[in-house]
Amino acid sequence: MTLMRPADPALAIPELFEELDPAPRLLMGPGPVDVNPRVLRAMAVPLQGQFDPQFTGYMNQTMALYRHVFRTRNPWTFLIDGTARAGIEACLVSLLAPGDRLLVPIFGRFGHLLVEIGERVGAAVSTIEAPWGTVFDPGRIEDAIRTHRPKVLAICQGDTSTTMLQPLDEIGAICRRHDVILYVDCTASLGGNPMEVDAWQIDITSAGLQKCLSGPPGSAPITFNDRVEAIVNARRHVEQGIRAPGQEEGEGPVIRSNYFDLAMLMDYWSPKRLNHHTEASSMLYAARECARVLLEEGIDASVARHELTSRALRAGLEAMGLALYGDPNHRMKNVTGVVIPDAIKNGEAVRKAMLEDFGIEIGTSFGPLAGKIWRIGTMGYVCRKPNVLRCLASLEQVLRRNGYVPPAGAGVDAAMGVYGG
Repeated sequence: MTLMRPADPALAIPELFEELDPAPRLLMGPGPVDVNPRVLRAMAVPLQGQFDPQFTGYMNQTMALYRHVFRTRNPWTFLIDGTARAGIEACLVSLLAPGDRLLVPIFGRFGHLLVEIGERVGAAVSTIEAPWGTVFDPGRIEDAIRTHRPKVLAICQGDTSTTMLQPLDEIGAICRRHDVILYVDCTASLGGNPMEVDAWQIDITSAGLQKCLSGPPGSAPITFNDRVEAIVNARRHVEQGIRAPGQEEGEGPVIRSNYFDLAMLMDYWSPKRLNHHTEASSMLYAARECARVLLEEGIDASVARHELTSRALRAGLEAMGLALYGDPNHRMKNVTGVVIPDAIKNGEAVRKAMLEDFGIEIGTSFGPLAGKIWRIGTMGYVCRKPNVLRCLASLEQVLRRNGYVPPAGAGVDAAMGVYGG
């Protein structure tokens, strides 16, 4: 094929590259993970107009499904178009006006993210910190609330940077006693660890598809209750160009983001169908199918599967003489931290060999843990016995070639023992 060359070299047609054909990978890092084939098929469904009655029906179905996923009765349960971070930002920018007090308990990288977003919103941010590899005692959080008197407490449930899971069952009640709004980032934990929005009195929470829900990054399910609805409605603002004459607006300060304005999104997802953005149809199909897959299995069954698979992986790692990272009583059920042994001089060389020789991706970490641990994810569609055995057998071979010699076959044998084989 001959391409016509324009006179201006700057306008030359770029190289077209080849058709996409990525090498197959087994994604066993902290996310994203391999997408369930059912979700991939759902994403291939033909598009419809965003106000097509059938499509708005799918929107309503998605809302209903995620009420069950979050275990809540909140009417306001819908999707933010964007990765999990978009959900976090929508929650915080809609809750916090400049000068509002935000308290963030930090026990890993993603607590620092909550601080950063809060500061960008203009909130007065206070923090408490726990050493990486640990979590917070609820009493310490209550003491900090008494000291700082925040409007909002923002905390992660599972922080993949440290692989720790923060217990939440007492924190909601603490926040209610002090009239504090509780926001929880459950991106990395939802579907693989217990999450009880109503029972734990969580006011607002957001997640992502790319972890235990077996979907692609790009959609962020959220849910919030009437306490949050009242705050958001007080800041309601209808966009110019679609505002009807005499339409009432909230008396509070306008939310500082158009795209992440929860009041506008409530109007979009409600029967009003007031135009906001163009819904990401394929991502909605994906999110809908992710919820169907999880609920079909059963949330409790999914949590049990994640617990069993992580227990098998951890037994195998320890049988290989490797140390696990962090407080053993508060590890996530879907991500495991592995201390890089002293005999391994280059942890990245191990990760590279796992990827290039065996097609398996495992993760590194950040900040004070950079170069000190690997993170192995067993979540969502990846959370299955064959993948654990493949990972352990491959890791044994790679370790041998990089200066650490584990007992032959010990990892696989120990994992098989957990599975009863």
